[in-house]
Amino acid sequence: MPVGSDPRALYERVADTLRTSIERGELAPGDTVPPEQELADRHGVSRQTVRQALQQLTNEGLLSSGRGRGRTVRSQARLRWRLSHFEHRGSHSADADAWATEVQDQGRVPLQEVSVGLEIPPKAVAERLNLDADKDIVVVRRRVRYVDDVPFQVADSYFPEDLARGTALMQPKNVSAPGGLLASIGHPQQRLVDEIQVRMPTKDESARLGLPAGTPVAEHMRTGYDAEGRPVRVMVTVAPGDRHTLVYELDAS
Repeated sequence: MPVGSDPRALYERVADTLRTSIERGELAPGDTVPPEQELADRHGVSRQTVRQALQQLTNEGLLSSGRGRGRTVRSQARLRWRLSHFEHRGSHSADADAWATEVQDQGRVPLQEVSVGLEIPPKAVAERLNLDADKDIVVVRRRVRYVDDVPFQVADSYFPEDLARGTALMQPKNVSAPGGLLASIGHPQQRLVDEIQVRMPTKDESARLGLPAGTPVAEHMRTGYDAEGRPVRVMVTVAPGDRHTLVYELDAS
């Protein structure tokens, strides 16, 4: 339908029409948006105007970036991340880690890419592990976590090198154990401290997670302590704000 005499900018009218189609389900998640020229003819505007409209919807997180092919409608389905339950010792099994179990419990398919290395820890991590950021090294397990083949999180776990040396924590693959890997090497986590901040992503995080422009992330830093009060791990997870709902259940007594 021609845009007519509507006083709004032309690209905004085109964006509004497409947004309404997405909200009504006429364009469903995974559907490819019609080609630019087809949209230009349909709305009686230039292709440049259509590009502006598509970029607006991409910035809102409704469309993919379209690199290499036409833009598609992005799913708005969120992962409910139960942080008060996540990593509870009773939730572990021998063949799946806590995060994968959480995803599977929601009827979705988890996948993780894992790499392991020895590094000088970032200052914030060194402080929480009571390490010297200029001298001490840590074992880092880096993960990119996928849900239904879409990158949903990056999660880096830092362990004191003397604790992780020679254990399954050094293996560059998915590894798990009943009660958790730290429990299996004699350092079960008895207390967890969570710190959550909402911020804009770094350039590297945007690339690894395929984030639309303007998408904020939640950074979840969890420090685990053993029975003697020693900090034994810091996990830093970066979760896109448009793909997660963070859930805590707390005892009010």
